[in-house]
Amino acid sequence: MNENQPNTLPPEYFDHVYQANRDPWNFESSPYERAKYAATIAALPRPHYAEAFEIGCSLGVLTEQLAARCGHLLAVDVSEAALAQARARCAALPQVEIKLMRVPEEFPTQQFDLIVLSEVGYYWSPADLARAADQLIAGLKPGGQLLLVHWTPPVHDYPLTGDDVHQFFLEKAVQNGPLCHLGGQRHENYRLDLLEKN
Repeated sequence: MNENQPNTLPPEYFDHVYQANRDPWNFESSPYERAKYAATIAALPRPHYAEAFEIGCSLGVLTEQLAARCGHLLAVDVSEAALAQARARCAALPQVEIKLMRVPEEFPTQQFDLIVLSEVGYYWSPADLARAADQLIAGLKPGGQLLLVHWTPPVHDYPLTGDDVHQFFLEKAVQNGPLCHLGGQRHENYRLDLLEKN
């Protein structure tokens, strides 16, 4: 890999963040997060997804809301401290399975009707984003949907921006490509794009 390419942020980065603050991004209390989660759920065009996969579930705030639309929801994160909170939050939701998993180093073997990549892609290096994109596309059933939601302003220690991540996937949604773009929204500080596997 090019030495000038930024590296993916390691699990230790997130462990330190959660050790310093149990809710470092104010997922539980922020009006911004609440509005973004509502937009995320509203962007899902189907009332029910039999098999869904959420990458980077953190404390499980979005997980809990997604669960109502899923027959089975696999929610993963790289931080055990975050997952402990997610497990407690979703303890009464039998359709939710929470696991420690680092994508793209690890990826489930099954295929999904829905994959949600929210506030994760900019932590990856360009090379890992490319690897993950291939896994995500392969991990979707035909007609399966990929929902991308990311903060767009640059953050100094993140390898990529939200726009970098979305543009990478949208380039795969060209004519006869593996994905088609069903639509998107741009808000003041985040964007949302929905894609479907051809």
